[in-house]
Amino acid sequence: MTAGTTLPHGTTTAEHELVALQREHGRPLFALLLRLSDGDRQRAEDLVQETLVRAWQHPEALRADDFDSVLPWLLTVGRRLAIDARRARQARPAEVHDAVLENTRAAGDHAERAAATLDVREAVKTLTPEHREVLVLVYFQGASVAEAAQTLGIPPGTVKSRAYYALRALRRVLPGYAPDLH
Repeated sequence: MTAGTTLPHGTTTAEHELVALQREHGRPLFALLLRLSDGDRQRAEDLVQETLVRAWQHPEALRADDFDSVLPWLLTVGRRLAIDARRARQARPAEVHDAVLENTRAAGDHAERAAATLDVREAVKTLTPEHREVLVLVYFQGASVAEAAQTLGIPPGTVKSRAYYALRALRRVLPGYAPDLH
């Protein structure tokens, strides 16, 4: 089956034998490999093709007189190829598709976060002490408006207005960070 003689149409006997092998045993081989590939038709077709390549590379196994059909040999080779392919896929890290990457929010690295923290600290220092107190209580310590009003001894409306004007001042000082300050 490896070399074969050339026939009139430019094909070899090896090619004819391979076509006959595909025609005779292709369906049961494909059915087995489709089950072993979890229904992935493309993968099953690739495995059928690889099995037939192995048959072409080892014609001695197909011409042995010890068995009536080559189907058991083909099924065994195909099953082993499917197992090898599954092991190879499991050994590799999962592939990430472009759609997953597009929907993933890019996380800034540690240096970017550290630089942003320093920028915000410096900007907060430019606020008046009254605005800074409210901002620290409400945004950095997580106090509610009512808790901040009670702690500072001022009305809740004053806490809200000071927080508003503090954020507005920060937006002017930190223009690149404005979307984060809404």
